[in-house]
Amino acid sequence: MTRKKILGSHVKRLLSGVSDHGKRHLTEVETDLIQTQLLLEEAIDKLTSSFMAIHSVVGARQDCVNQLLDGATLSEEQRAQLAQLSGEVGAHVNAAITSMQFQDMTSQLIDRTLKRVTGLREFLGTLGAHSADVLPEHGSEEIVDLLGKVSMALAIQSLELRSVLRKAVNQQHLESGDIELF
Repeated sequence: MTRKKILGSHVKRLLSGVSDHGKRHLTEVETDLIQTQLLLEEAIDKLTSSFMAIHSVVGARQDCVNQLLDGATLSEEQRAQLAQLSGEVGAHVNAAITSMQFQDMTSQLIDRTLKRVTGLREFLGTLGAHSADVLPEHGSEEIVDLLGKVSMALAIQSLELRSVLRKAVNQQHLESGDIELF
């Protein structure tokens, strides 16, 4: 193989590696952001439902309290309903608290996304730092050697980043144990 072909082969491999690495991490960033959005939408829907249910129960309870304040006597059915309303408020508050746990999962996703972006920035920084070592007066042998070092440094950096990033997002659910998403 001629020096030109060897050099071209190394440049092609390096650029292909950078492109593949960048696309892979940007795809993962996009996936994490979509998952975060879905978690937030679900949590907000559940919180809204819980707060609306709490509002409804508190309103019904207030009706009973207003009757008592007006001097009315509550029937046994109304007394039982009043006692039941207290339990319902507790159940809806617990549901709201459970929904708020999604904050922990979204925080994990955002943290993972930031690590990916930081890793990609460092990856590109490594490429830039090594490219400064390539001088126009270098011969093709030196350039091939430098490109090999850059490729190796980038491969190591990519593996290190992948090993740091977990795929699953975990949450300790108050009512049903551990849950793992994605």
